[in-house]
Amino acid sequence: MDIGEWKDARENNRLEAKLALGGLPHSIWETYSAFANTEGGVILLGVEEHADRSLHAVDLPAPERLIAAFSAIVNDRTRVSVNLLAPQDIAVRSVNGRRIVVIRVPAAVPAQRPVYIGGDPFTGTYRRSGDGDYRCTPDEVQAMLRAARSGTL
Repeated sequence: MDIGEWKDARENNRLEAKLALGGLPHSIWETYSAFANTEGGVILLGVEEHADRSLHAVDLPAPERLIAAFSAIVNDRTRVSVNLLAPQDIAVRSVNGRRIVVIRVPAAVPAQRPVYIGGDPFTGTYRRSGDGDYRCTPDEVQAMLRAARSGTL
């Protein structure tokens, strides 16, 4: 995604916007899991969705603090099963003079799935469908676990 053209984008199966003015949103972890377990995607922090579904940047007061908080949690195995991100996957960008955080979440390979939050894959595994994150059913989690053991998707 070209950050210069994101203004025409809408939330979808590969893009999620979160305002994040009050700190790191709790729902970011469901989105991280969902993107990792499907096709990957981009999370924008400091971007609000208006009623017409258009996306608008706000100026985050401390984007580096959001990145530090995100990094601490994504590396905590009691909170997130696996960190899929490389250093270049998290960045502060400027859009119309406003600073936002861009997090690129790659799709997990079958051996890494399910990517889940909390300690239980059956309650913490999500998938992306349209512009929403949905908890996986036990059957979906079982299928990911079987694929991880066999090395197939």
